[in-house]
This record gives sequence, structure tokens and C-alpha cells, in this order.
Amino acid sequence: MIGKTLLTSKEIDIILHRLACQLIENHNDFSNTVLIGLQPRGTYLMQRLEKILIENYQIKNLEVGLLDTTFYRDDFRRNDEPLKATPTKIDFLIENKEVVIVDDVLYSGRSVRAALTALQDFGRPKNIELLVLIDRRFSRHLPIQPNYRGRQVDVINEEKVIVYWKETHQKDEIYLVPKQAKID
Repeated sequence: MIGKTLLTSKEIDIILHRLACQLIENHNDFSNTVLIGLQPRGTYLMQRLEKILIENYQIKNLEVGLLDTTFYRDDFRRNDEPLKATPTKIDFLIENKEVVIVDDVLYSGRSVRAALTALQDFGRPKNIELLVLIDRRFSRHLPIQPNYRGRQVDVINEEKVIVYWKETHQKDEIYLVPKQAKID
């Protein structure tokens, strides 16, 4: 990989445990809280947090879901190729629940804005929070900030953050690469 390593596997693991502890501090037993991972890249982060919360901290009855925001985005008609949505899987109502949206990288804020719109189809939450692994400062197009962040990174627009998960790349690592870099 051409670029700078932002986080190693060990650092990611430490951050995931810290984020899980922060969630427990704010949501106790999760009896009125749901985690919703943004498809596709927030899925792995949400699943890792789910595993940590259940296995390490014995959180029972944790409700989790996956949300695709493809057709809720304000820029979805700007692509030359047809978009391919991933499945949304929310098997519960979010009415009057505490919702934590989970995504890997917060960049412009457009995905989160789309998620806020899409969530309206599942009820009216009591509260919505945002958890991200990487918060790219100085890149926001919308006034959206995370409640929980793994790491804040100052990135210029000619660079991008690439997140590798064991599930897809056989390793957990996060890189900062030039915008035109070829990614494997």
C-alpha cells in the first residue's frame, strides 16, 4: 500500500474496546438502544462492536441493524454507472429508541444525512448519535459531527482514508493514501 499507516490492527482493537466502553457508559444495558451500521463499510465496524459488547461486556438483547442509504443520498444521480444498493436489514422499530449510527469514516457528512432521512422510514427515534472510526476533519460539506470517534485525522482533499478489515482484506489496517493511488 502506498501511503501512510494511520492505524494498525492492535490500535484498531484498542479503539474498538474504548468505543464499546463509551457506548456502555452512555447506554448502560442497551435496553432502549439500537446500533445501525451504514452499508457497506459501517457494517464491519458495527459487527465488531456488537461482538465486543456481547462477548466482553455481556450485553444481552443487543439490537443491531444494517442500513443502505444509496437512494437517499443527494448525489446518487450524479454517477455515470447504475448504483447497486446493498440490503437494509432492520427487523425492529426505532420509535422512541436511542439510535447509534455506525460508520467507518466520516468525510463530507452526506452519508450520515442520507441515513437520517432513511431512518424516518422505521419510526421516530428518541435520540440519534453517530459513532465513527475515523473522523476526517476539514472535509465536511454538512454540519455533522460524531458523538463517538476512534481517531480524528486532518486530511487534505487530495488524500483519502482506506479502511481494511480482516473480513475483506485479511488484515485490519487504516491507511492515508493519495487520491489517485491504486487500491487493492
